[in-house]
Amino acid sequence: MAKISGNAVVGQSGGPTAAINATLAGVISGCLSAGFEKIYGMRNGIEGLLNEDFIDLKNYFSSPDCKELTSLSHTPAAALGSCRKKLKDDEMAAKMYEIFEKYDISYFFYIGGNDSMDAVAKLSDYAQRNPDLRKMHFIGVPKTIDNDLVLTDHTPGFGSAAKYIAASMQEMVKDCAVYKTRAVTIVEIMGRDAGWLTASAGLANAVGGSGPDLIYLPETAFSEDDFIDSLNNLFENGEKPYIVVAVSEGIRDKNGNYVAEAAMSGQVDSFGHKYLSGTGKYLENLVRDRIGCKVRSVEINILQRCAGHLLSKTDIDESLKVGKGAVDIALSGESGKMAAYERKTICGKYSCNIVAMDVKLIANEIKKVPAEFINENGNGITDACVEYLKPLVLGECEIEYKDGLPYHFSF
Repeated sequence: MAKISGNAVVGQSGGPTAAINATLAGVISGCLSAGFEKIYGMRNGIEGLLNEDFIDLKNYFSSPDCKELTSLSHTPAAALGSCRKKLKDDEMAAKMYEIFEKYDISYFFYIGGNDSMDAVAKLSDYAQRNPDLRKMHFIGVPKTIDNDLVLTDHTPGFGSAAKYIAASMQEMVKDCAVYKTRAVTIVEIMGRDAGWLTASAGLANAVGGSGPDLIYLPETAFSEDDFIDSLNNLFENGEKPYIVVAVSEGIRDKNGNYVAEAAMSGQVDSFGHKYLSGTGKYLENLVRDRIGCKVRSVEINILQRCAGHLLSKTDIDESLKVGKGAVDIALSGESGKMAAYERKTICGKYSCNIVAMDVKLIANEIKKVPAEFINENGNGITDACVEYLKPLVLGECEIEYKDGLPYHFSF
């Protein structure tokens, strides 16, 4: 390990998850173990850094294994606050370096998804082009329920979101089964470019036997005619009067256009991503017009990323591990790296290690659901996909309750 020179700062960015605070707890624990004099938390990511809006984290956490860190790790959403601010140019990076000097910061940890890794990559690049600047260690720490970061087997937050989706699908299917009326229920699940979350709905079939009849991901071209034909075929088979469909919000037609393009606002965020909405409702209206049966759409929306009452213990344990691992990577002298998961199977049992990957190879890339995880008809998942997903949702956390409700840590 390299000798510590300077203080540490950590921030959270992008969409929150049920596990991002566990990763934060891991970084804090690692920094406390390493003996940093100051551990700063930036409020609202790099927005807070640029505004010098810091929290002295040592005022809240006394030791690497204190009770408060456990409470933080079981708290959903981003306790430090988040942002979607893009690191645009060298002028912004230079301003950040002035702040690093002012607060004697040499270690920068940024917890986030693809766009956050872009910020880490740009800061690292700026440092390499300006060798006279203060020596910094820029480390990305993964986070996204979308599971779409490359060079890591999976991402912190995905396992808990997948567990919530699969459990919710089980419950919805049970609800739909109480009537004999012919009906279709369409469940819209997050996923702009990658269908990992929607694929996880299939775990309800594999594990509990009660899951969606059809699953549609952005990785395969969506055909309205094929969709209607599949529904009619299921009805004609007569096995049951109800059909449940899981669909990614970002499904596209053969020309690459979003299926619900007409229902979208056309607005984009600071990274140029279109705001998606209305896919489930669009398909609901399509079924009503083409088949005429009872139909409804359900949008799980932010529940899939903030359901802290149904955490995957595997996810939380690994999120803590990757946070601590990020500190180890920085203390080994590395910069411009992301702490990543490497899957291992030892004597048939799943495990994962933390490895350092070049953040430049990760930023602005998207990991799609591979073809071998999708069935031939493009409307379901394969056994290989199930085997990939299963270990990630295992285990339940001992949630702390107060007056009948889960207790959440806050600064």
